[in-house]
Amino acid sequence: MAIQQINTAGLNLLSPSVPQNSTKISPYNAQQNFAAMLKDSINEVNAAQIESDKMTTRMINGEDVELHDVMIASQKASVSLNLTMEMRNKAVEAYQEIMRMPV
Repeated sequence: MAIQQINTAGLNLLSPSVPQNSTKISPYNAQQNFAAMLKDSINEVNAAQIESDKMTTRMINGEDVELHDVMIASQKASVSLNLTMEMRNKAVEAYQEIMRMPV
């Protein structure tokens, strides 16, 4: 299994919150883009979980699957789910903190 390089072409790692282009995005479009990004991320986590389940099932059925590949797929799915849960927890915590602010 080859290690994939992270492609940082076009990314500004020093100030990621500043858009590279100077065009304005409407709040509605920003909301739609954010919603699409969240949906894609959750779909990727779901795909990792499904792949892990498929590989585990194939191994249980005695098909030609290496144990280390099954364990790697399982760990990828576990780590991605844990990251998703922690991000959700931080978002909820931030929302609760905003709601506690006096107006």
